[in-house]
Amino acid sequence: MGISDTKIPALTLVIPCFNEEAVLPETIKQLTIIFDDLISKSKISINSMILLVDDGSRDSTWSIINEHNTTNPYVHGMKLAKNAGHQNALLAGLIFAKDFSDCIVSIDSDLQDDIHVIYEFLEKYQEGYDVVYGVRRGRSTDTFFKRNSALAFYKLMHSMGVNVVFNHADYRLMSKRAVEHLSTFKEVNLFLRGIIPLIGFKSTEVYYDRNERFAGESKYPLKKMLAFAFDGITSFSVTPIRMISAIGILMSLFSILVALYSIISKLTEQTASGWSSLMLSIWFIGGLQLLAMGLIGEYIGKIYKEVKVRPRYIIETVTIPEVEANNNQTAVLASASY
Repeated sequence: MGISDTKIPALTLVIPCFNEEAVLPETIKQLTIIFDDLISKSKISINSMILLVDDGSRDSTWSIINEHNTTNPYVHGMKLAKNAGHQNALLAGLIFAKDFSDCIVSIDSDLQDDIHVIYEFLEKYQEGYDVVYGVRRGRSTDTFFKRNSALAFYKLMHSMGVNVVFNHADYRLMSKRAVEHLSTFKEVNLFLRGIIPLIGFKSTEVYYDRNERFAGESKYPLKKMLAFAFDGITSFSVTPIRMISAIGILMSLFSILVALYSIISKLTEQTASGWSSLMLSIWFIGGLQLLAMGLIGEYIGKIYKEVKVRPRYIIETVTIPEVEANNNQTAVLASASY
């Protein structure tokens, strides 16, 4: 028997949205077809829902969510007070949805992740898995640069001692209890791909082929991808600082050798003025020092953010009937707690 035994689980899809007016109507349409089929086959209960989290969009994303909320029984929305970032928006939806769900699937709104994999997610959930990771079979749809940079990212993360699932983004199923434990992680510097494996519950992987983006533009240009990778490394590993320490030790040993060489050259009267070598040494050592200071400063900056314990997101509006009836009190409490 699985986690939920023979009970038909209530499923919530959590979908972070930021300026997705071009793709959102089609996303809702396709997911509604999936929900109708799952309910007709008794795979999920009629209390299941699609929770769209508007992460401070500047286009008509929230209007589209509101419009479908009035006509589609599955669609509900959560509007954050301002742009909190993809990871925070995703976390907001997960934590909120756990009170209404037996299991939760997180997915992006661009229809690149194969929505039919949800069937396999639910099968694995019924088999007893608390976390089911959606893993890409390959990266044939990516550019050469993105394919190889992603490969380098996962290899680098593993070399730094960060436990991440290879070729997995944020397409996954989590049980209610897994999300409840996720909510106990209070760090401000969020990297969910690294946090979720730390929970430790029984997990498995489901493989799928990724599609081309249906419409709109990617919200992860190169600059954001690099920042995301750097946040992941510095949030989960102190290896970079240890590397700086190792370089410092090597430089100290090298300086002793240079000092011995200088003394011997002085005693044998073989000294000669070497402006070029002196300047190169100064610039090289100075560059290493600035690099070390910058890296240490990055860690100190993360500590600075953590100790202030500011809320990671603030919920402005939700369209769940129970919450609206309570004058949004639940939303206010959620924003204050997280």
